[in-house]
Amino acid sequence: MKYGESFFDIAYLGIAIVFGILILKKAQNRTEKWMGLAVLILGCGDAFHLVPRVLNYFIDADFQAALGIGKLVTSVTMTVFYVLLYYIGRSCYPEGKKSSLSAAVWSLAAIRVIVCLFPQNGWFQNESSMIWGIYRNISFVALGAIVMILFLRNRKEIPRFRLMWLWILLSFLFYIPVAVFAGLVPMLGMLMLPKTICYIIMIITFYQAVSKHEITEC
Repeated sequence: MKYGESFFDIAYLGIAIVFGILILKKAQNRTEKWMGLAVLILGCGDAFHLVPRVLNYFIDADFQAALGIGKLVTSVTMTVFYVLLYYIGRSCYPEGKKSSLSAAVWSLAAIRVIVCLFPQNGWFQNESSMIWGIYRNISFVALGAIVMILFLRNRKEIPRFRLMWLWILLSFLFYIPVAVFAGLVPMLGMLMLPKTICYIIMIITFYQAVSKHEITEC
């Protein structure tokens, strides 16, 4: 178990960070740069949690604080990732340019980050509070829903992004049970594997789009 999960985590981090750098190097416009930045932030943010998790399997030391702080960092960087996803969609689809939509995205992201910073989340003790798991994810789910619907409604506009809405939706369906109930049912943590696979598919989609320069700014 520990070897399989550790290999998967390290492979994912390698894919995210390497592909993020490659996308940024290939990027020729602002939207492509956002794709690279989103992927790199996702990978670097997840590293704060996954690296201590892997080390915890093989080193006899107390990683509880590191794991908890890593979850905090990941929570914030995941939020930034979805804000950047919104701006990628906004630059591709005219519908995304509504000022009210941008205001909603930024408001929800700010609420998410603020709630994550409350000490009641128990990050430093790596304790999972179900009620605070719900509090900090209400705005996050709403943010994800906006981004998902934006890509869903415009799925026929850009062939490369036709299934992006599905990977976003699935990533949340796998993530929410873990974020809220993993403290009560630890086995739910296994759902992070398919969630991560959804992220890998999104990363590869961005890389393919940038490699062929399929995305132009509207």
